[in-house]
Amino acid sequence: MKRLFTNIGTLAGILGGDVLRKQGVEMNEVGTLHDAWLLEEDGMIASFGTSSDTLPDADQSIDCEGGMIMPTFCDSHTHIVYAGSRDGEFIDKINGLSYAEIAARGGGILNSADLLHNTPEDELYLQSAGRVDEMISKGTGAIEIKSGYGLNPEDEMKMLRVADRISQLSPAMVRTTFLGAHAVGRGYTHEEYVDAVCEMMPDAAEYADFVDVFCEEGFFTPEDAARIMECGKQWGLRPKIHANQLHVSGGVQAGVAHGALSVDHLEETTEAEIEALRGSVTMPTMLPGSSFFLRTPFGRARDFIEAGMGIALASDYNPGSSPSGDMRFVMALGCIRMRLTPEQAFNAVTINGAYAMGISDQTGSITPGKRADFIVTRPGWTLTKLPYLYQTPFIRNVYLLGQEYGTNN
Repeated sequence: MKRLFTNIGTLAGILGGDVLRKQGVEMNEVGTLHDAWLLEEDGMIASFGTSSDTLPDADQSIDCEGGMIMPTFCDSHTHIVYAGSRDGEFIDKINGLSYAEIAARGGGILNSADLLHNTPEDELYLQSAGRVDEMISKGTGAIEIKSGYGLNPEDEMKMLRVADRISQLSPAMVRTTFLGAHAVGRGYTHEEYVDAVCEMMPDAAEYADFVDVFCEEGFFTPEDAARIMECGKQWGLRPKIHANQLHVSGGVQAGVAHGALSVDHLEETTEAEIEALRGSVTMPTMLPGSSFFLRTPFGRARDFIEAGMGIALASDYNPGSSPSGDMRFVMALGCIRMRLTPEQAFNAVTINGAYAMGISDQTGSITPGKRADFIVTRPGWTLTKLPYLYQTPFIRNVYLLGQEYGTNN
């Protein structure tokens, strides 16, 4: 089946197939064509060009009416397999309690673990799949899903089974991460729980692509993280790491030393972290939705780019510190609060987000041979308007593997 998309006002996010991430000054560039067409064949991008070209044959022609076509968003950090709500903690935050204070009272991650334990697996799937549908309707086509609200072998595997079920049934491209080391599970000492996480690794590897650790004061040390990442690598799980959310934790350096694909959060960073990441394969990934919701510092995105690196932006969609998977709002926060240009923010939520999931050879840009995962906007939209008019509906249709997913009215 061939579909020809015509009358495209702007085709944005064009990249060569050999480009897997954007870094430094490359973050300022977004490949575009105006007055364009795009040919999709059997779920893949086949070719594109301008209206002055001879149009290729197709089984179906779709008039984009001057709208923009851009890659779907790639959200490389979510915790969307969770049960129920933590809206009570929202009131605690309004009343001035910090993230750490809420956790110390048994809230936060442990609260989610209790809710998840008491939720049947099918119900957990239905709740989580509903969040995936919501994210797709807002333009996200690739999602990383982390465990970490189980905190014991049975419930961690329950989470990973649900994430795996989503990956098989959702039209989105899904990658799964084992985050058993999100907090110390109830009934364990710290040392016992680190042992337990490593013991879970063979079972986790049946479902997960990555292993992750929350390296933070009061949670897991760089030494814990190193042990867990190396254990994961023995079972074929590439490391990722939560680092420097609340303190300068040493997690960035640990992640780089152990070949982490991404180091995520980075609200608290110094020149030492920037230097550690320079020249590495690791993608600095910042989560401005969490900074917004918790009223904590935003990452030093521009400093990383000026140091020659790229960054990714992700939603951190979770029930306690970032209850939203709207990647256009993430892009807007990148511009408004982190002072990224629209072009830099666009690259951070598309190709670099895909890189942080290890899938930038398959999605994240308009490239022949990649998945036909793209958004068709309403007429008149530009890259600058996306973060500027951040609440105005902009999506006409979302296509995943060339199939129309839905219309956002």
